[in-house]
Amino acid sequence: MTTPNTRTSIRQRLLIMLLFSSAVTGVLLYIVMQSVFQQIAQETQDNILAASAISILDSARVSQGDISIDLPYSALSMLDRVTDERAFYAIRLQEGFLSGYEDLPRSNDFTDGDTTFQSAVYLGQEIRIAATRRSFSIDNTQAFLEVSVAQTLTGMNLTLARISRISLGIGVGFFALSAIMAMVIAQSTIRPLHSLTESVSRRGPSDLRSVAAPVPSEMAPLVMSLNSLMTRLQKSLSRSEDFIAEAAHRVRTPLAIVRTQAEITLRRVEKEENRHAVREMIRAIDESSRTAGQLLDHAMVTFRTDNLSSETVHLHELIDETVERLRPVYDLKEISVNVLQLDRAEIVGDRILLQSALHNVLDNAIKYSSGGKVIEVSLRRDMDGFQIKVSDSGPGFDEIDTDTLLERFERGTNANSVVGSGLGLTIADEVVRAHGGIVTLSNNSGGGACVVLSFPSG
Repeated sequence: MTTPNTRTSIRQRLLIMLLFSSAVTGVLLYIVMQSVFQQIAQETQDNILAASAISILDSARVSQGDISIDLPYSALSMLDRVTDERAFYAIRLQEGFLSGYEDLPRSNDFTDGDTTFQSAVYLGQEIRIAATRRSFSIDNTQAFLEVSVAQTLTGMNLTLARISRISLGIGVGFFALSAIMAMVIAQSTIRPLHSLTESVSRRGPSDLRSVAAPVPSEMAPLVMSLNSLMTRLQKSLSRSEDFIAEAAHRVRTPLAIVRTQAEITLRRVEKEENRHAVREMIRAIDESSRTAGQLLDHAMVTFRTDNLSSETVHLHELIDETVERLRPVYDLKEISVNVLQLDRAEIVGDRILLQSALHNVLDNAIKYSSGGKVIEVSLRRDMDGFQIKVSDSGPGFDEIDTDTLLERFERGTNANSVVGSGLGLTIADEVVRAHGGIVTLSNNSGGGACVVLSFPSG
């Protein structure tokens, strides 16, 4: 059987595509979650900083032309409770510094009433600054009071790192879950193809019915093409069987007529050289007839072994019938065929093929035996099964040939003088193997060949 030229399987390609999509989705999920959590953390910190700055600004009072600020304790303590970070503040009136950390970076990018945010580095640490200002009337002059509150980012960075690990775990978990789902989806997607393959592979060689199982619409053209092929193949096999039957009739009958006419001619010819020529012609006719017949028998066996009939065959009756059919042949050669033992045995199989196998074995034994010889046939049953044994008194098998004599057209080195095609034992072997048995070739201790057809019991 020719191995198909295969590429990457559909399942593998589908699985790779699904895994790639899952990996891309997992990376995007990690990036989105990282960005969202970072934004939420930043907004949370900015809101706390803004609330702290506004609470300080709300505590400012103007009295007799001076501004006073009662710095609320909660304004900075809320920062420590929330994130356990260092906090800084600075209070400025116009360009003058009132309280806090004078060198704390300030922002000039805001308008009255707005709160601005910026990131900076202060005292060697990253900080986040919220600044807000409000206009106050002092001595009939408008002055801006600016409050800046800052907080280090160490704790938030640790929190973001923890969130990043969690996001990474979620992304990896999503990919693992997606991989499992991808395998399930890939398997489910190609299941109809496997079902179709199993449905076709379970059929016997001669089961060429159209596939009727429901399939996905994408597979409908494939199934239609397969059904069309089966229909054409069924017609071809039917024509081949008809051809074999017709050939058997049209080849054997004319050859038999020609041989009869040649024998009649041989009786009328008086010159020895002419008689010799007619004998050679008869020999050639016999060889052609035997070869053609066994070729047709082998073709018939090939067709029938693909679809064995299941009928109960009584082997002891089949042996008696086959021996009786060959009686004219072995009587003509003055050979005796003795049936020594016939145990009752039954086998479920193809009667025509079993008879063909036995006929070819017996025909070989008769063909290689000379006048006055004896052929012995027996059928014995034991615990392991039963064996049909055919022994003759001919030249036997050459020991170096027994491994190859069951192959097509193989003949022993000591059989060149006998007409034959090398298919008799091949036919017997193929029929016996089709019924679960084996053919064994050996030589008798007193001379001659022994062929055993062994069948399993039950």
